[in-house]
Parts: sequence; structure tokens; C-alpha cells
Amino acid sequence: MELKHLNIIITGASGGIGSAIARALAAKGARLLLCGRDQAKLDALKQSLAGEHHTLSADLSCSGGQCQLRQAAGVFSPKVLINCLGVNQLSMLEASDTCDTRAMMAVNLEAPINCCRTLLPLLKRQSEAAIINVGSILGSIGYPGSSLYCASKFGLRGFTEALERELADSKIKVLYFAPRATDTELNTESMRQLNSALGNRQDSPEWVADILCRDLADNRRGRRFIGWPEKLFVRINALLPGLVNNDTRKKLPLIRQFCQRAMPIQDTANPITEGEKHEAI
Repeated sequence: MELKHLNIIITGASGGIGSAIARALAAKGARLLLCGRDQAKLDALKQSLAGEHHTLSADLSCSGGQCQLRQAAGVFSPKVLINCLGVNQLSMLEASDTCDTRAMMAVNLEAPINCCRTLLPLLKRQSEAAIINVGSILGSIGYPGSSLYCASKFGLRGFTEALERELADSKIKVLYFAPRATDTELNTESMRQLNSALGNRQDSPEWVADILCRDLADNRRGRRFIGWPEKLFVRINALLPGLVNNDTRKKLPLIRQFCQRAMPIQDTANPITEGEKHEAI
């Protein structure tokens, strides 16, 4: 797919991975509709990019936001949807509540599903089109301290797989794109320290964005797991989950320690606090 002059919608565009993808695509001449909740961040990102781009400030986890997306997309006429929506919370399950569950699923799972549904009629009109859902390695490996996040990303992976098969005889290519830990501004200090203590490598969002752009240009579809040895662990977990169980059991005391250090949830009206949000890992 030729990226120059390609109309692309990016959701979660103001986040670390989303903004890196926007910069990479703009540098290749794509035309972007940048979607997110923070208009100021979207405006700043737009001004930093070469070329003509547009912004949409909307809460895509609700029906009103989807209506706004449908209206903006009708004018923009996209050929590509890239879903980068994602929040996480470093917490053992017993420290969370039902509000946290609803918030996590609304952003990480329901919003990408609804964005795909909203834009499918427009994408089907194009001579070629693509949907890329940015997931996570933790959408294939259940990990302590990330139970809600894993549930949402496992769901996104399953949805994307089913959608790719639904559209197999169409002109729309569907890709589940799963990075490992990524170093973004939204990572909390507790998460950074935990990754360091566990020896987990963190990729730059620019490196992740470069791979995604190449995959889009190459018309890649199906699944794409980023990072070694994490993508090997995905296969091991599928075939020999007991080996991964043994590894995570050894790390459990350390993970619990960092979960206790993480900022407690205080605002039940906005259960995933700004201090605990970070990009998909």
C-alpha cells in the first residue's frame, strides 16, 4: 500500500505510541485524522507534523464519540484505521473494583470494536483498505499484576482474529499488532522500575511505529508480535503454559511488591488515574 497521500485515522493519537505512529506516517506523506480526548495535545501534535492533517477530540468509548467519528470520517474518507487506544493499571485483582473493570474494557476492548464497526461501511467502499488494532504481548500471555489489562487485550486479539477471517474475501486487510513493553511518557515510575527489576526490555515508540508503517506498506495481515524473546514466549505459553507458570511464580513476590508501591485508586468516577495510565505493552 502506497503511504503517500493515504488517508489514515489514528485513534489514541495523543498517546506515546499513537503520536509516534502519526509522526512516522506524516513523514511518509500520509494524511491523518488524529483522534483522542485531549484537544490541546492533538493540536500540538498536528502543528508538529508536516502536511495537512485533521483532529477529532472525542470519547470513543461512548456512543456520542462514535457518532462524532462517523461524521468526521464521512468527510475524511479513510482507507486505513489504526486503533491505538489503550490504558493499563499496575494492580493485583483484589486491589481493583468493578469500576476499574468497566473502564479498562471500555477503552481497551469496546472502543476499538466500535471504531471498526463504525468505519467498516466507509472502508468497504475503498479499492483497498486496512485495519490495524494495536494490542500487546500481554494479549497472549496472562501476567500477574495485569489481570484486567490482559483480559482486555486477550479480547482484542480474539476480536481482531475473528474480524480478519470475516473480511478474508474483502479488500480490507486486518492486522493485530502486538508490541512488548514500550517506553512512553505514560509509564509510571513503578512500572518502569518493575520492568527494570524483571529484566524486561522496553522499546522506543519510534521503533515500534517504524515497524507498523512497514507492515502497513507491505499489506501485512493476521498477527504481528514485536520483540525478542517475548514473541517466543507467546509460542511457549500456547504450547507449554506450565513453563511460563513456573517463571511467573518465581517473579510473583517482586511483582506484588511493585503493585503495592503503585498509586492507589482514589477517584471512583475516573477509576484509572492519570498516574497509573500507560501505553499498551
